[in-house]
Amino acid sequence: MPGTTPDDARDTLPAETADAVVIGGGAAGLNGALMLARTRRSVVVIDGGTPRNAPAEGVHGLLGLDGTPPAELLRRGRAEVRGYGGRVVTGEVASAAPAAPSADGDPRFTVTLADGAAVTARRLLVATGVRDVLPPVPGLAEHWGSGVVHCPYCHGWEVRDEPVGVLATGPASLHQALLFRQLTADLVYFTGDTAPDRDTLVRFAARGIRVVDTPVAGVESGADGITGVRLADGELVPRRVLAVATTMLVRTEGLAGLRLPVEELPDGMGRRIPSGMAGATEVPGVWVAGNATDPTAQVGASAAAGALAGARINADLADADTRGA
Repeated sequence: MPGTTPDDARDTLPAETADAVVIGGGAAGLNGALMLARTRRSVVVIDGGTPRNAPAEGVHGLLGLDGTPPAELLRRGRAEVRGYGGRVVTGEVASAAPAAPSADGDPRFTVTLADGAAVTARRLLVATGVRDVLPPVPGLAEHWGSGVVHCPYCHGWEVRDEPVGVLATGPASLHQALLFRQLTADLVYFTGDTAPDRDTLVRFAARGIRVVDTPVAGVESGADGITGVRLADGELVPRRVLAVATTMLVRTEGLAGLRLPVEELPDGMGRRIPSGMAGATEVPGVWVAGNATDPTAQVGASAAAGALAGARINADLADADTRGA
């Protein structure tokens, strides 16, 4: 699977109760685990091996590591967590649910993997990320992460000065068009079902953005990638890159037992797990970090959120240890 290596199979779930189990082995989960392991907490990361940015050639906007391949960044992260005694276990979570608390009322959780193995944890960090859902345009999905992009900060420099098309999926696409206009003078906005209002058309005209109202029939491609957008009337609009605002859906498979709330994002952008300070959720003992709660966060922001959540979990455990003593 993308993001995994044979070395990942060497870690197993501990028999004893772990201080924390991190569900999700991306930047947020690994950085949270790193903070916990460095404070001498026993921590287990459950890594499903399907990172959101697997199709990308490099991670961008991350100071000191700009351009690092996603798989390499995660490989380094796993090694760092293990270097402090943390475990990284490859597997899919089948269920996660509260268990009987300790004698002094401290929370406990049971996390069971698809192979039946299980671990008990005092605290959970949910860092499962999101799943990007593309519009059902023929020929679009196969270019996701290369000729089809969504974030001007993640991919913008790499597609600068290319003929770019924005396939509108909702209100967010209007803002997306203005951001990509900063990167290329050759920009076409395909309205789809989201007709821009007069003010938007004036702004687009002022920036030299061409607007196409004819419905899109599909995406054409050749040996070197995307060649254009085929319209319903048969016209081909030559394009090399397409920007699409995806629907971002938090990954909650196996988490139903935690009863975490899930809320809709505005303008149909998707769903996330709401969180408070440092990723705290309304379920005692459970934190969330990264794209699972902030779907638009880049790798750096997700890692920072994971670190903050990990530090707060350690502080919470320290308070519980003191009460227990």
